Amino acid sequence: MENSISESDFVFPFEKIEVWHLSVDFADFVLGLLESFPPNKHFRVIGQMESAVSGISQNIAEGKGRQYNKEFIQFLYIAIGCLFEVLTLTEIFRRRKLFKKEDTIEIRKKAIIIYRKTTALIKSLKRRT
Repeated sequence: MENSISESDFVFPFEKIEVWHLSVDFADFVLGLLESFPPNKHFRVIGQMESAVSGISQNIAEGKGRQYNKEFIQFLYIAIGCLFEVLTLTEIFRRRKLFKKEDTIEIRKKAIIIYRKTTALIKSLKRRT
C-alpha cells in the first residue's frame, strides 16, 4: 500500500474562502485576455496588470496565514487595492483599444462581486475582534 497524498486530501485554510476562489478565477480570466495582446508592446504595463490581478488572491491567501484577524484584515485591504489597480489598468487598456468594451464590462462585473465579498468578509472579521 502506497502512502501518497492526493490533491483532495487536504484543504488549506485560504482555500475555504469563496472570495479567494473568485479572485483566482478572475486572474485566470484577465490573464487570458492579456495573452491576446501584441507581443513586445506595452510590456511594463502588462506586467503590472499581471502582478495586480494575481495579487488579489495572493494577499487573501497570505493574510489567512497570519496569526491575528487584524493582520488578515490588513491583507484583505491590500487585496482590494490590487483590485482597484486592475480596474484602473483596465480603463487604460480600454482607452488604448487593447480591451474590448465587452471585456471591460465583464472585468467590472467580476470585480464588483469580489469587492463586495471582500468588504463583507472584512466586516465579519471586524465584528469578531
